[in-house]
Amino acid sequence: MIQLGEIQTLQIIKRVDFGVYLGEAADAQDKVLLPGKQVPEGVEIGDEIEVFVYRDSKDRLIATTNRPLLTLHEVGRLKVAEVGKIGAFLDWGLEKDLFLPFKEQTGRVSVGEEWLVAVYIDKSDRLCATMNVYPYLKNNSSYLKDAHVTGTVYEISDNFGAFVAVDDQYSGLIPKREIYGEIRVGDTVRARVAGVKPDGKLDLSLREKAYLQMAEDGERLLAIIDSFDGVLPFNDKASPEVIRRETQMSKNEFKRAVGGLLKAGKITITEKAIRRV
Repeated sequence: MIQLGEIQTLQIIKRVDFGVYLGEAADAQDKVLLPGKQVPEGVEIGDEIEVFVYRDSKDRLIATTNRPLLTLHEVGRLKVAEVGKIGAFLDWGLEKDLFLPFKEQTGRVSVGEEWLVAVYIDKSDRLCATMNVYPYLKNNSSYLKDAHVTGTVYEISDNFGAFVAVDDQYSGLIPKREIYGEIRVGDTVRARVAGVKPDGKLDLSLREKAYLQMAEDGERLLAIIDSFDGVLPFNDKASPEVIRRETQMSKNEFKRAVGGLLKAGKITITEKAIRRV
């Protein structure tokens, strides 16, 4: 059976003026056209050719010897070639661009941008792109706890956090409690593997382990105090909401950083403020 969206080896079963027809065998009922400009020189009936099968501008099955940047169910970055009224079109290395419907976009796209997408077959049996790559990501990475990874944010959930495609291939999540500052769909993030779930999915953190993060947080806190002319107008008794808003730290992280700076003699704490020494 000829497979839409996949690279496959097919046999030349018929020659016509405008190309050759390919099938799985000489007597195959299913066949697909390989246009004349794509036919290699010197081939004969019965020869095999490796092709990719997709649909042309009239939604007819067509074969090509060119290789697309992505095949069916693969995940990768493609550049936006055009944005229209019904969606966007992505350059995937073939004559006909790949359609990205508006309903499959998790962020606003513009011409020239690159976005992480997967290729799927829609209800009309056409190849399309989706930015909802979750079903197409792998769970078999070799990363272990505390490994450092890089990935692309492809979806943000108010309930769960930021979904990340690690190496643009593996499923990862930065839980909501681990998100500091603004993260947007399409951002590239550097994270630490906080844990590996039984199914292989990765739990991620934007912060180091506590004893390593404390020194970094301390330096950042000093910079924040300096931005307040040396007097931070609250101390470690402030509400978690105020601390997170002003420092992008949790209350526990803030208290650890304050404790480290206090021990080092770099700050003093008053009833309502923290002063730099």
